[in-house]
Amino acid sequence: MENETDPRRIRILPSLLAADYGRLAEEIRRAEAAGADALHLDIMDGAFVPNISFGPPAVALATKVAPGLPRCVHLMLQHPERYLEDYAKAGATTIQVHAESSCDVAAALRRVRELGCRAGLVLNPLSPAAAALRHLPLVDEILVMTVYPGFGGQRFMREPLPTIRALRDAAPALPIMVDGGVSRDTVALAASAGADCFVAGSALYGAADMAAEIALLRRLADEAAR
Repeated sequence: MENETDPRRIRILPSLLAADYGRLAEEIRRAEAAGADALHLDIMDGAFVPNISFGPPAVALATKVAPGLPRCVHLMLQHPERYLEDYAKAGATTIQVHAESSCDVAAALRRVRELGCRAGLVLNPLSPAAAALRHLPLVDEILVMTVYPGFGGQRFMREPLPTIRALRDAAPALPIMVDGGVSRDTVALAASAGADCFVAGSALYGAADMAAEIALLRRLADEAAR
């Protein structure tokens, strides 16, 4: 994503998990044409979360059909360290690793940067801010889940809002992303807590006019962040 050092610049990322899988190339181009800041790709292994989704070919497809749209790859994997090279080669711009995964998280984050990608750390909804704060020197962004990861279309959880606020207080200029139940009804809650990057699935891919919905989410978040 461009201008990553700009404090509190609002960014909107459509989640490909909510797209029509029979028309993935078209759905990726749709996000780009709608003015998305990046595309969010949820990678699930059926072990860390109870679902299976995309693999490196989906990232490679996004790289091919919309090379100008950054690709944020969220690894919901028990052992993400085994696949970092695969996703970097496929064209990931950012690779996000869960603090709760069964790996040396610090080593994985360092490896992501060595591969030329931005390093993101993900917290599950009830994980404490301290789980991310210890890794601050190694991360380019933090993602706080506002649903339990694994399935789209879930209801936004308010419990992580204090965590977002604690992270924002500790890292005023660091991009803080939220993912889960983000919509026109919830985006301001997360923005007022300190988030500035917003992943939305069904709220965007289910919209008749994705561009208008992205513009609305951006405006609502920007107003709440002031």
